[in-house]
Amino acid sequence: MNKTRTMVALFLMWLPMLTLSLPSHALPNIDYKIVTASERGTYIQIGRDISKWVAAPADITLEVLPSKGSTENVQRLRYEPGVKLALVQSDVYQAFVDQAAGGNRSASQLIQPLRVVMPLYDEEIYFVTRADAPLEFIHQIKDKKINVGPVGSGTALSATTIYKQMFGKSLPDANASYLSNEEALLKLTGDKSIDVVVVVAGQPAKLFVDMTPEARKFIKLLRFDEKSAESQHATKTYFPATIRSSSYPNWISEDVPTLTVKAFLVTYDYRMAHTQAYLNRFADALCLNFDNLQSQGHAKWKQVKMELPPLGKGWTYYPPIEKVLRACIARRSAIAKAGATPTPQISAPEAKACSQQEKVLGLCGM
Repeated sequence: MNKTRTMVALFLMWLPMLTLSLPSHALPNIDYKIVTASERGTYIQIGRDISKWVAAPADITLEVLPSKGSTENVQRLRYEPGVKLALVQSDVYQAFVDQAAGGNRSASQLIQPLRVVMPLYDEEIYFVTRADAPLEFIHQIKDKKINVGPVGSGTALSATTIYKQMFGKSLPDANASYLSNEEALLKLTGDKSIDVVVVVAGQPAKLFVDMTPEARKFIKLLRFDEKSAESQHATKTYFPATIRSSSYPNWISEDVPTLTVKAFLVTYDYRMAHTQAYLNRFADALCLNFDNLQSQGHAKWKQVKMELPPLGKGWTYYPPIEKVLRACIARRSAIAKAGATPTPQISAPEAKACSQQEKVLGLCGM
């Protein structure tokens, strides 16, 4: 009898969520957009999972848009009509916050009204060089010609930040290029005008998964040596991680130590009741379909936890979604403690000289 009562109580805990997440005639389907990153990156796959397993059950047709990356995503979320969600790297978000705190009005206008939905997963940072290059470690890239990724990308921010932290100075403009990953890899192995290509992507990343075994003859990964003084400087913002050989069996034969950066799902501080209603339903569906995301979405979902940890200074959760997700977290915790695992599911300023950081954030000329 006690077991029956417990299961009934647990069902009743979920019942409000089930009711909220069922199709509602009061809220017709609406079109929203989410900005991600390149077509061959991890962000766009995560966006497609969110569109299928979270937005669709919430009566939202979520268009998944490619982009140059996190920095562009911040700007498009702030100003592009229809864009309600964005995937953003933690170091990019923090860079905007820091620029705003330092008095940059453009950065303040961009970041101040943005809000965090939830942290997602860690993204690995790849330092790619030629197979025959004498380089072996990341801290050996000083004074090399480095492709940091397109202006407006999170990769450009990460690459230039790591370089500055490691060596105490900005990457010289003459040594920096801002090509796409594909263009840069061709130059790395073709005319050899580039020494290192930096890529930020959650493993397994399609860019590298699609490579054939012949790739080993042309490119290799640099390793992170956490014992070097330069590497220790970089761990102030980034964290040690491992690129697993099992992620890229065609390319690497052993695990490679590297650095990582956190990915966040971000929205705007919407105050209109109509928009809040849809985003509340989005949060309901995220809670109800979280297990689907982990079991059927991209492998990176397995690293995501249904939790809302404290954020850094200048960061804020979006209150309507935060309220729904914290209630969800409490319910999941209660269910776990009770030893039951119900998984309800539903279907699918004035011109001035720009610093390198301002340049990669796209703040020059604003």
